[in-house]
Amino acid sequence: MRHRNKNKSLSRTSSHRKAMLSNMACSLIMHKRIKTTVAKAKVLKRYIEPIITKSKNDTTHSRRIVFSKLKNKEAISELFSIISEKISSRPGGYTRIIKLGKRLGDSAEICFIELVDFNDVYNSNKEENKKTRRSRRSKSTSKIENAESVNKKQSSTEEAPVEEAPVEEVPVEEAPAEEVPAEEVPAEEDNDKKKEEEE
Repeated sequence: MRHRNKNKSLSRTSSHRKAMLSNMACSLIMHKRIKTTVAKAKVLKRYIEPIITKSKNDTTHSRRIVFSKLKNKEAISELFSIISEKISSRPGGYTRIIKLGKRLGDSAEICFIELVDFNDVYNSNKEENKKTRRSRRSKSTSKIENAESVNKKQSSTEEAPVEEAPVEEVPVEEAPAEEVPAEEVPAEEDNDKKKEEEE
């Protein structure tokens, strides 16, 4: 029975599992993003996050502990030099899993696992609107600030008089007068006159 064995075995012996996780962690550190199955990514996330936390404290002791897990000098130098500088302000959650759907061959769930601080696409928008839960202000203070900003805008518009642009006079062309037709004499009167003339 698996009493108190929290980690998933991934259908491997313990030595195989440790070697696989160590290799995947080194690949993730070197390439910043790897493609794997969701089950392996979830286990790798729990394996690598404590290692990245150790890299924040660059001492001989922490380097030896990390080396006992990874056993790769290039990955350790990359972790303690480049990655530790980028994640120094982050309090945890250094990796992200992005699901990609099912693999064609065996229909296994595939995903990307990546280091959060090295993805420029996601971070470009979020750094501008960075807001934590504790930095929210109460509604009353925000209303007061809005009222003050409106007052400042009004005072700035009153202080700076607006210069009116000179208006150019455009000569108005008179429309040609319409020809009014001469009054026509009704046809009945014309007939009467002709009769009188004939007589």
